[in-house]
Amino acid sequence: MESELSPRAAEIIACARPLLVAGGYNGFSYADISGSVQISKASIHHHFPSKAELVQTVVRRYRDEAQKGLAAIQSNIGDPLAQLEAYTGYWEACIRDGSSSFCICAMLAAELPAIPEQVADEVRGHFCDLAAWLASVLESGAAKGVFQLRADPESEAMTLMATVHGAMLSARALGDPDLFATIVGASVGRLTRAA
Repeated sequence: MESELSPRAAEIIACARPLLVAGGYNGFSYADISGSVQISKASIHHHFPSKAELVQTVVRRYRDEAQKGLAAIQSNIGDPLAQLEAYTGYWEACIRDGSSSFCICAMLAAELPAIPEQVADEVRGHFCDLAAWLASVLESGAAKGVFQLRADPESEAMTLMATVHGAMLSARALGDPDLFATIVGASVGRLTRAA
């Protein structure tokens, strides 16, 4: 990961993150950050010369946090079903309490054709990281008889990942946090039932 950020740069990152969740890459400007952080736009440019660099840094840090969180789930929870439930439970709690109602990378993926390539690369990297983790959990669970996979672990991981992100979108669109748990619970339940 890049070198440690200054306190002011970290404050800019902390301000940009919810703006990305709310409106994506094109949904905010340095003026939005300037007003919130009480810093001039020129000073923001000093820390992050371009918006692409700022968003790339946000996503890179987000990926690092996600990787650490998934690794912690895998090392602290032995049961593959409980691992999946910890992952989906994290998002359920975030959606319910409003702390993070949507995955930054899912939001940016919707804008992929229109965002800078350096940001797009980080977004793709996040999805690859997540898919690999989910596939390893599903493969482990299938080997232990916990999951009944209908396809290879990689395909099942992609399906589950799409379901989780689609459930976030549905919960947001309909203003119903419970919808996330309903959709994801049905998908995970499908994995635990015999075909």
